[in-house]
Amino acid sequence: MQESDLFTSSDAPRPLPPGLVWLERFALAWEDALLEAITQIVVAAPLRHLRTPGGQRMSVAMTNCGPLGWISDRRGYRYSATDPQSGKPWPALPTPLQALATAAAQAAGFESFAPDACLINAYGPGARMSLHQDRDEDDLSAPIVSVSLGLPAVFLFGGRTRRDRPLRLPLTHGDVVVWGGPARLAFHGVAPVADGQHPRLGRQRINLTLRRAR
Repeated sequence: MQESDLFTSSDAPRPLPPGLVWLERFALAWEDALLEAITQIVVAAPLRHLRTPGGQRMSVAMTNCGPLGWISDRRGYRYSATDPQSGKPWPALPTPLQALATAAAQAAGFESFAPDACLINAYGPGARMSLHQDRDEDDLSAPIVSVSLGLPAVFLFGGRTRRDRPLRLPLTHGDVVVWGGPARLAFHGVAPVADGQHPRLGRQRINLTLRRAR
C-alpha cells in the first residue's frame, strides 16, 4: 500500500500495519447517545489534569467510567476501582459505549471484546499526548478501541520503540481506531490539536479509549 492510500476517503476499514484498523465515521451511528453519556459521566466524575510520576501536569484533561479507571500521580500509572477525588466508584460504563466498543472490535477482527475501563480524554487547542504504550493492563490479548469526537486530530502510530517513525492518521469526528495483536504494544500519541470550532463540541476534541484491563 502506498502512503497516499492511507488518506483516501472510504467507508470501509483501512488496512494499516498488522493489528491496526481505522474505521472512518464508525461512531456516528452512536453520536447522540455517546455525547449524552459523556455529559453525565463528567458531571459524576469531573475532568481533571493528572500529574505524571515525574510531577508534570498533563495537557489533556481526563476522567473515567467503568469498573476500573486509569490514573496517574507521583505513585505511578495504574488502574483504580475508585475515583481518587471522590473516593467513590467510577460511573458505570454506559451501554452505548459498551455496544460501540464491541461492534468496532468485531469489525476490526477482534471477537468478544468486553471493556472494563473507558478513559475519557478532553483535548483543548494545543493539547497533545506524547508517544507511549498502553501496557498497564493485565490482559494484553484484548485490543484497544479509540473513538474520536469533536475537533480533528493527527493520531501518531509507531512501532515497538520510540525511535520508530510513526504514521500520521488524520482522525475526524466519529472515527474509530482499533489495535491489538502484533500492534498491541505499539507506541502511539496525538499531535497538538489545532484550534477550531466543532458544531457539537466547540473548541475541543474528546477521545474515548476503551480497554480490557483485568
